[in-house]
Amino acid sequence: MEKLIINAASREKRFAFVRNNTVEKIIFDRPEQQSLVGNIYYGTVTKVLPGMNAAFIDIGEEKNAYLHRDVLPSYVLSPERSIDKEKKSVSAFVHQGEKLLVQVEKDATGTKGPRVTGIIEITGTNIIYMPQGRYVAVSKKIIHEKEYLRRIGMVLKTEEEGIIFRTSSTSVSESEIEEELTTLRQVAIELKEKSAGLKKPGVIFQKDTFTEMVIDSMMQMFEGEVIVDDLSLKKVLDSRNPNLKITYYNGKENIFTVHRIEHEIDKALKRIVWLDKGAYLIFDETEALTVIDVNTGKFSGKHDYQDTVVKTNTLAAIEIARQLKLRDIGGIVLIDFIDMKNEKDKRSILETIESELQNDKTVTKIMGFTSLGILQLTRKKTKVSLSEALQVKCPVCDGTGRIISAETMAFRLERELLEHRNSDAEAVLIETTNEVKEAILPHIEMVEEWIHMKVYFSIQPSPHHHYVLKQFGNHEEIAQKAGELY
Repeated sequence: MEKLIINAASREKRFAFVRNNTVEKIIFDRPEQQSLVGNIYYGTVTKVLPGMNAAFIDIGEEKNAYLHRDVLPSYVLSPERSIDKEKKSVSAFVHQGEKLLVQVEKDATGTKGPRVTGIIEITGTNIIYMPQGRYVAVSKKIIHEKEYLRRIGMVLKTEEEGIIFRTSSTSVSESEIEEELTTLRQVAIELKEKSAGLKKPGVIFQKDTFTEMVIDSMMQMFEGEVIVDDLSLKKVLDSRNPNLKITYYNGKENIFTVHRIEHEIDKALKRIVWLDKGAYLIFDETEALTVIDVNTGKFSGKHDYQDTVVKTNTLAAIEIARQLKLRDIGGIVLIDFIDMKNEKDKRSILETIESELQNDKTVTKIMGFTSLGILQLTRKKTKVSLSEALQVKCPVCDGTGRIISAETMAFRLERELLEHRNSDAEAVLIETTNEVKEAILPHIEMVEEWIHMKVYFSIQPSPHHHYVLKQFGNHEEIAQKAGELY
């Protein structure tokens, strides 16, 4: 049984895809975090980098966009042979200050700006039109009509244009496709006219990504139910997929709470994920890659150790595939399964991962096991992961997950006090945490003897261990100050 739970009644819009009571995907759409993928911009080339065969484009967003030579219209439409074009630098096809229409392919992540293409795609119901695409393609899901549709495309398009046939194109006539192509050509003309009126970089077409993602998820469902808490969105969805039951939810409690989606979100943000029988996974996400560690925990199995290992790794493979989709983890993923000596067992785990990721819309490539027994895979990253969308870097540990210990801070305090051992002051007031004070207190008499000063403390609770030398002075002054602070 498949369900789509849609929470669209507030500023933050969300939906969850549930299969057999298991949450497989959660999508968030916030005003400040809306995906730029699909948006079309009027941009200015700010820098051309021959060494990278790329250019940076000012599109009016916070970060400049990255544009590779191979997706420049001037490169794609060049009449030269491919082998000759490839030898030429990006500077032969674009120059600094040039104005371009570009479309976002991948959102900005971390320190990197968005990635864009100069080959604009305008999406219709049955086809995707590219004013400067120069090729015809057919959806991979279409099997029998591929050549027929390619022939239609080659007849309808000009030399410069490109067409991609969507899955729905198999159920419409050639005349309907031609009519839609005419409409999309007009949209392209209007976009060009709109860009001509702009004096500075900016967006000229913005997708309603949330509704599009909801509809896209609905169209992939064979049967089931869509439950939505926004009446206007329900009306948009009503006629999209006749196989689905569309239900309007108007209860007082949030729809995600009712269907236990909030609980799944909390679990998906945790570093540790528990499996059945006491085994668990540890997720460590960085900007460059994600490392997943598999642990047997309390799972001992009923037979020998190797049997336990294979069963644990199989459970882990199933859950890892779900978590990759649920957390929307992209980039390089390294999975440290429990060591398996038998190649047959490794193949079994590999097949399990492949099977579980078979229905994943995001492109995933599984590289296999390394000599150290670590499974490598890559998952295409087009937007921020769940953790990036919902969490911020810890201001205490700066994202490392660790902070300076009280003992380390106490040693630092001790060394800094020694720098004042020749001071004329009789006492010093130190603001610090109770943990740092407790770490240095057993040795305070020795420290006071070294520096020839009396040490007073002012406690300032904080999760971040610190200290500040607040004031130097005579005994009476500092003792009084310390007393006032307490």
